[in-house]
Amino acid sequence: MYVIELDPVVLTYARFRAANPGYRRGAPCVYVGSTGLTSEERFAHHKAGIRANRYARDHGIRLRRCPYTGRAPFDTRVEAETAERNLALRLRTKGYGVWTG
Repeated sequence: MYVIELDPVVLTYARFRAANPGYRRGAPCVYVGSTGLTSEERFAHHKAGIRANRYARDHGIRLRRCPYTGRAPFDTRVEAETAERNLALRLRTKGYGVWTG
């Protein structure tokens, strides 16, 4: 899993705001994803437009180190996607603005 810090300008997008009704003003905005690549490789792909999420491509600032990232490689895609959703939920409960793939 990886977390990309997003420029707060993403809050100007109605879809982003709608996905984050509990956003706490001043909290970080992030994109949460999972990949078989290294986090750095996947971030570079987003920025280059390769299978990119538009928020990560257009507004991604840097990778964030997060205590939940860098965990084991997951045995299945389903496990990875479940962990991704759980991390997104944990961050949202902290007031973060979160988008996930």
